[in-house]
Amino acid sequence: MKTLKIEDLSKNFGTTEVLKKINLDIDEGNFLVLLGPSGCGKSTLLNIIAGLETINEGNVYIDDYNVSKVEPKDRNIAMVFQSYALYPSMNVKENMIFGLKQAKASKEKIEEQLKKVSSFLKVDELLKRKPSQLSGGQRQRVAIGRALVREPRIFLFDEPLSNLDAKLRVEMRREIKKLHQTLKTTVVYVTHDQTEAMSLGTKIAIMNHGVIQQNDTPEIIYNKPSNTFVADFIGSPSMNLIQGKIIKKSDQFLFVGNDSKATHIPIKNYNFDKNMELNNKEIYFGIRPEHIYYKKSNDDDFEIKLKAELSEYIGNEQIITFNYSEQEILAKFPSTAKIEINKEINLYFDLSQISLFDKNSKERI
Repeated sequence: MKTLKIEDLSKNFGTTEVLKKINLDIDEGNFLVLLGPSGCGKSTLLNIIAGLETINEGNVYIDDYNVSKVEPKDRNIAMVFQSYALYPSMNVKENMIFGLKQAKASKEKIEEQLKKVSSFLKVDELLKRKPSQLSGGQRQRVAIGRALVREPRIFLFDEPLSNLDAKLRVEMRREIKKLHQTLKTTVVYVTHDQTEAMSLGTKIAIMNHGVIQQNDTPEIIYNKPSNTFVADFIGSPSMNLIQGKIIKKSDQFLFVGNDSKATHIPIKNYNFDKNMELNNKEIYFGIRPEHIYYKKSNDDDFEIKLKAELSEYIGNEQIITFNYSEQEILAKFPSTAKIEINKEINLYFDLSQISLFDKNSKERI
């Protein structure tokens, strides 16, 4: 069953269209991450699901029931905010049970849920403290606990980790992952952090300019991006996108960069559309930095000699910049690899991992 369905949804702020014909289906128990740069519309979409924003066109369904005009309190959802949104005058216990009291739950139900959730989140010894007496991580646990005690159909998270320091962010990310694995609840989670998205989501919907660019599993988004925006947005460093064209020689397709004297790279076993005219087609040749090797990994790797121009040391890895056809290519190697700068070295492209994109439409071929 589709716990959440969004159908042809559009939203304007004045004359600015911030969401454009959004369609999403979320199966029960899925963890959907809305990912994209600032201003792409992801938080607006989350607020619409919560009922905090009106819509101009389209519908929102929860369990096949149209909730587009239903008040937030009647949607059976719970939201965790970036700012925690805890009442400063209330202690942890009062904050956590506030929603249940508003819903007029029985005293027995309130105590049962409080005991279960506070123990699960390890805040049972903090119940008498005020928010001002808690660390950032503890406040976030309390905010999550306040949502959990209500047992909603859908959890909504709006950048919940962005106010935490790097170490605590990693810890809380793991806790949210464990929480979802244990409870198997439906989650919609907004972030601009791709590491959060890739590690937490069972599905990721990547947004830009109010449009969903791709909605798929983290593995497919990473390995088969639907367009150059997704290819460039996902990955650190992002995918190399090399301009050039496809040529055909002796029944084999080859890629050559803008400089016709550049090494021709064979295109093997790529799933082309059979009706597409490929010869002399201008494209972007995409390969991730981690799919370029300094040692041959398997027989199908393509050997190419390129000049190393720059080295960036980042702990256990180094990012090396090479030049191909007057364009920069980044490769990610172990920091132990001995790479001489300003010298040509043999590299090996994993051709099973390439992506090709139409130069004009920017869409995956």
